[in-house]
Amino acid sequence: MIVKPFRGIRPPKELVEQVESRPYDVLDSDEARAEAGDNEKSLYHIIKPEIDFPVGTSEYDPRVYEKAAENFQKFQERGWLVQDAHEHYYIYAQTMQGKTQYGLVVCAYVDDYLKGNIKKHELTRRDKEEDRMKHVRVNNANIEPVFFAYPDNAVLDALIMRYAQTEPEYDFTAPIDGFRHQFWVIRDEADQQTVTAEFGRMPSFYIADGHHRSAAAALVGAEKQQQNPNHTGNEEYNYFMAVCFQASQLTILDYNRVVKDLNGLTSEEFLSALQVNFTVEDMGTAIYKPAKLHEFSLYLDGHWYRLTAKEGTYDNTDPIGVLDVDISSRLILDEILNIGDLRSSKRIDFVGGLRGLQELKRRVDSGEMRAALALYPVTMQQIMDIADSGKIMPPKATWFEPKLRSGLVIHKLV
Repeated sequence: MIVKPFRGIRPPKELVEQVESRPYDVLDSDEARAEAGDNEKSLYHIIKPEIDFPVGTSEYDPRVYEKAAENFQKFQERGWLVQDAHEHYYIYAQTMQGKTQYGLVVCAYVDDYLKGNIKKHELTRRDKEEDRMKHVRVNNANIEPVFFAYPDNAVLDALIMRYAQTEPEYDFTAPIDGFRHQFWVIRDEADQQTVTAEFGRMPSFYIADGHHRSAAAALVGAEKQQQNPNHTGNEEYNYFMAVCFQASQLTILDYNRVVKDLNGLTSEEFLSALQVNFTVEDMGTAIYKPAKLHEFSLYLDGHWYRLTAKEGTYDNTDPIGVLDVDISSRLILDEILNIGDLRSSKRIDFVGGLRGLQELKRRVDSGEMRAALALYPVTMQQIMDIADSGKIMPPKATWFEPKLRSGLVIHKLV
């Protein structure tokens, strides 16, 4: 894989906690407006600039994109974002519930994405790609990073651990989730060469989170190649910003389902229908969490049930067919409940991340939902196997946590 260091644009140490924010796609406009409050240095003014307009203004309004560029320029003029004098790689560490994962912040190569060397496991929607493309174009920058995984590498791990013993450039705990974020600058040229060389030996990166941002960044880079009659291949727009984590360090949480109805079935009829493909056991009223692959948790009428997929209902040789998200989609949501298109159906919703099974119980007990289904989390190895096979995962299959904070470093395309 081709990577390069870059002259990051980032906040002075004393301002980082005022500038940094959650990613644009994990909160809505009202939440961003509330979190930004009267903080004019908040990155939300660049990544959610509709907050600078009257409530109800569409985030897709052309004026909103223009405001993003205006604010990005203002942040630089006022010294809230400052470009490093030299090219660097960076290290970004996140600590959640006592576990730390370390990522290398690099510039990935646009052509590696276009050739399929940067592998994806989800479909992207053109409207979402176009939204992010407009944001990249108007700012002429990758304001937010994408999130890659790479196969474990002992040399890179040793380099990272050496830096982790030193004082970080940034070190703060985010107020919303309580996760710790640390950031180091790799200034040493020999260390930079090591990073470049070690990644250069790898055949692939894997997109963990940020499929739309990856597509948008690469497509804008490709556009700029076409538009430049003097294109050489060395221009900054040939690269886009990514944080790359060792696969074994990543935490993938369960991504669960809640349904509004049982497709006309009574509870007894639904449980009976499940018994065709699952062993169904009533686990009582205490929350029950799936303990292993091919085991599911159903919450219905105040009781938790353990559903164990029967032999023959899945294909261990098929990277998609072996997934619990595929088993549940085929044999429960589609076959019994007639919910075929998870992307568009209004009869289903998804609960991921740190909300836990208590949130499933709450939504069913409130009467908003009729039943809930909890899944055992997908593994990073399963994601990599699917990406390597060229296949696409079913929708709403993965929930990575913690999310990358935005505003720690930005990559300009010029």
